[in-house]
Order: sequence, then C-alpha cells, then structure tokens
Amino acid sequence: MRRFLVWSALALVIGLGLAGGGYWAYWNFYARFQPVVIQRDQAEIQRLLDEASWISPGGGGEPLYVVAWRDNAAAQRYEREEFPKLRAAGVEPRIIVFARPDREGMAQSTAAERATVAEIWLSRDWTLYERWTATAPRNWTAAGIPSADGNLARGAVVAAGREFVDRLSDLLRGQGVGAGYPLILWRDREGYLKACACSDPRSWAFIRDDLDAPDMTSPPEAPVEDDFGSEPLPYPEVGDLPDIPPSDGADDGEPPMNSPVDPAPEGNRAEPSRPSRPAAPREAPRAETQEDATFF
Repeated sequence: MRRFLVWSALALVIGLGLAGGGYWAYWNFYARFQPVVIQRDQAEIQRLLDEASWISPGGGGEPLYVVAWRDNAAAQRYEREEFPKLRAAGVEPRIIVFARPDREGMAQSTAAERATVAEIWLSRDWTLYERWTATAPRNWTAAGIPSADGNLARGAVVAAGREFVDRLSDLLRGQGVGAGYPLILWRDREGYLKACACSDPRSWAFIRDDLDAPDMTSPPEAPVEDDFGSEPLPYPEVGDLPDIPPSDGADDGEPPMNSPVDPAPEGNRAEPSRPSRPAAPREAPRAETQEDATFF
C-alpha cells in the first residue's frame, strides 16, 4: 500500500510538471504573441485613430495603423518587411509618428525630429516621411522645416502627438495589450478591432493571417525579350526567289571549270592514278677479286 502511494505521488508530480511545462511552452512560444481583441472603448479608440494625422503610401483598402517614433528599430523593420505583403493583400498601412517626451531630465528626441514630426502632422506629406526615414538620424537636419521649439503652434502639435499616444496606451493597457512599439491596430475578417504591441517579429504572422496577406512576396518576373521581334519573320515564297544565273558552260551541257568531273569523253577517260609501290631494295654489291686489288 505504501509503495502504491509513493508511486501515485510520483506520477502526480510528473504529470503536473509536464502539464506546467506544456502550458509554459504554449504561452512562451505562441500565446503571448497573439493580438488582443478590443472588448471595450472601441468607439473611442477608433475616434483617436481617425483624428490623428496619419500618413500613408496610399492604395486604399482596409486600414492598418502603426504607431511608433522615428528611430524604433522594430517599426522600421516591420515597415520594410511587412508593408509590401500587406499592400499586396489590398491593405492600406497608416503610420502615426510621434516624438517621445523627455524622461528623467533626459531628452529622447532631437530638435530636428520634433520639427519634422510637427511638419508631418500638419502637412501629412508622405514624400517628406520617405526622405526622413531614408536619411540616417545623425545626418537629418530638417533643413527648410520650421522649428517646433519656441513655436507655439508647432510645439502644440508635438504635444498633441504625445497626448494621443498616452491616451491610446492607457486604453490598450487596460485590455491586456503589453508595453512596446510599434503599436499596431487593425480589424480582422469579422470586423473586430485588434491591437498588438508588436516589437517581436513572431507576432506579425497573426496580422498577416487576419488580413489574408501572403507570407512572402515574389519579385516581379522580368519580361522575356525576343531577339527577333514579337512576330516571326515570314518565309519567302518560292516564286519570289531570284533567278540564279547559270555558270559558265552550263548551257552547253559542260560541267563548270571547277568541277571535279573529268571532261574527257566516256571512252577516253583516264584511269585514276594509283600510288606506285616502293621499289624492291637493291642487292648489295659483291666483292670481286682481281690480281692487284679488290673492288666493290
């Protein structure tokens, strides 16, 4: 009986360990990357997204909102790798960029960044955003863009962007969306609003699945160039061939001068020369003896 209890307790411990390990693996490798379905405050969240000065490459289609600051590495990678897939599925990416506020007395944004953010919120110029993101941050000087520091109107625009991010983060955090950027929001096939703090690329597959986007895009095939044109060349008709003039002597029934045929009459044709056999070797001279000498 005691042995049965010991083995039962051991089996129970092993079973609990396996169940706990399986649940941890499910949560660590799958569940924690799943997006969150927004259950509350959907109308307010949608209103915030609609009122923000988002920018887009265009194309129309179902919108997908990406909220991040300029130097966020995960947001830059998401834009570079996932935007072509989303646009191939008819989705319109919309970017909402903001300048981070100071933290513990340390500035987290530069004057050029704040000026550019204010200009983008006011003009919603996608070309400006492309030039900005294509330039290294240390080389971007915001030349020709009015400064947001010391400008009441543009400074208010920068502050409005920060307030938008704070309010949106509060609404999402209360429903289980973790901290991290980029914040991505979209609607699935059934129309439910979903959100994700998608700093890990393993969460991007769920977005593609909801929006029917391909896992990878194939490069366009290069057109095959035809060296002979798009249409085959016409064959010439037999009647269109030019008349070939006869060679010398053709009218008399004689072969041309360079013909290998012997022009001699049939009965007088010479036999073809055959190679002669080599002569037999000459016999060596015999020695003859005379009275006073020997000759060869």
